Amino acid sequence: MNTPFARGLAKATELTKSGNLKEATALIQSLLRPAPEAAARPMADADDVIEGTATRIDDPAAKPTQPVEANAPRAARMGLGATLRGLAERALARSAGSVAPPDVPRGAQFLSLSHRSAHGIRDYRLYVPASHRADVPMPLVVMLHGCTQSPEDFATGTGLNALAEEYGCLVAWPQQPSSANVNKCWNWFQAEDQAEGRGEPALLAGIVTDILRSHCADPARVYVAGLSAGGASAAIMGAAYPRIFAAVGVHPGLPVGGATDIPSAFAAMRSGSTGTVQKTAVPTIVFHGLDDTTVHPKNGEAVVTQALQATPGLRPVRRSGVSGMGRKYRQTRHLDAFDRSVVEHWEIEGAGHAWSGGMPGGSFTDPKGPAASREMMRFFLQHRQGVLPPQA
Repeated sequence: MNTPFARGLAKATELTKSGNLKEATALIQSLLRPAPEAAARPMADADDVIEGTATRIDDPAAKPTQPVEANAPRAARMGLGATLRGLAERALARSAGSVAPPDVPRGAQFLSLSHRSAHGIRDYRLYVPASHRADVPMPLVVMLHGCTQSPEDFATGTGLNALAEEYGCLVAWPQQPSSANVNKCWNWFQAEDQAEGRGEPALLAGIVTDILRSHCADPARVYVAGLSAGGASAAIMGAAYPRIFAAVGVHPGLPVGGATDIPSAFAAMRSGSTGTVQKTAVPTIVFHGLDDTTVHPKNGEAVVTQALQATPGLRPVRRSGVSGMGRKYRQTRHLDAFDRSVVEHWEIEGAGHAWSGGMPGGSFTDPKGPAASREMMRFFLQHRQGVLPPQA
């Protein structure tokens, strides 16, 4: 891949190897700024932030889990230099091909749509299950892909469309264009993309509004989830629009306010961030691989802490388990007075920067499980707008 961007990243790698991290970071920042013609467009909001490489394990999807104690050694944490080298290697190795869309069963639809507003334009795919009925409002799940991914890739890897068919849900797959971010990352680290009524949160909320207007979706059962940069943006959406989203899934991601620019994003990804104190929160489920060398597991803890700060009086219930393919995990559920899980934290032993229980056909997946997509769907459908847990 011999593009100016790839050549620039190769130069940044050379600077990193020679110990010139300040110069390497400056070069990365200059490369990640949108081109002038892109910056002039309404949708082109941001610099890029970096995700490292992830390994996909070509095994079948995870089987049901059984309780077991779990305690595995950790992988070494990736430093800034290694992160820069990983970015350069990934960019140089990236192919021009795209992932084919997942299979669509007879009677279902995988629509290509676009949202336009004063905040800009975003294309998205919408899965409408064959089981839909025009007179029965369906839950809506919004899925935010990770860096370098597409909606089709993310849909293939998570297998969520098949679960939507099983549970009778709509699934929206917004697309981040390279004109807004070189690596197609959602710009979770920019202040203008972290609040209600502005930037990418406003665009994503606009997509939800479009779907509620044009399809038979239940406004009380709208959920958002994402992977990595998409996970961080999902947390932002829950904080910015608690009146829209009934629950949030983060896998893995970073806390709201965890960064405000590229240097602080690097620092948060490498070492963790506490984010900012949140006065309100929606029910939240968090998955994080404990061997993730791209986004430090402390960030998953911080997302959970933010949700608990705004939802006092919950009772923690902890257990350990193992997936049918041997992936150990620890699950902590924070229950309300009705034994409903309001905040969940899944810490997965031996897992890296990948969607747990994902399908081998997509990128950034770990089919060894546990099955994050199914667990998120189970968690989401417990919650709806207007039915809040009692507070202490």
